[in-house]
Amino acid sequence: MKKSIAIDMDGVIADVDQHFLNLYHSEYGVLFTKDDIAGKTEETLFPEAGAARKFAFTPGFFLTAPVMEGAVEAVKKLMETYEVYIVSAAMEFPLSLTEKHEWLRLNFPFISWRNIVFCGDKSIINTDYMIDDHLKNLDNFKGKTLMFHSFHNVNYNHHQRVNNWDEVIKLLVEEA
Repeated sequence: MKKSIAIDMDGVIADVDQHFLNLYHSEYGVLFTKDDIAGKTEETLFPEAGAARKFAFTPGFFLTAPVMEGAVEAVKKLMETYEVYIVSAAMEFPLSLTEKHEWLRLNFPFISWRNIVFCGDKSIINTDYMIDDHLKNLDNFKGKTLMFHSFHNVNYNHHQRVNNWDEVIKLLVEEA
């Protein structure tokens, strides 16, 4: 029986960090880089209070997020050895369910609808591995965790960090 992996969407296969930066630049005319926002939280990401949250509630936000570099190829590779589930705590954002489902259909058409889990709290997930960028999801997970690098988790090291999809493949294909 194959081991299983839960892979987060936002910040792991969907590059929402870059998406926030692009939208902020479009709306406010100020260009920030990922280095500029390192160590900030989503609440303190931009000088304008609530800007990131406003973007996340904007129609089309989740549908138009860019794919994380290397994610498509890596997920395909992982599916050769593991049972892969895409797991997103999507309930907070009303528009996200339809948009995330469509985004997956367009960008990851090889993932079955049976392997897509939208939930409110990831503590219900019981896979062997979880790849996520948020500590709130990783801290209570019972399996092996991989913390995908993001601006908001740069100051934390109590989960094994992966900086990109190449590192994920090196770790998980070697462990299989």
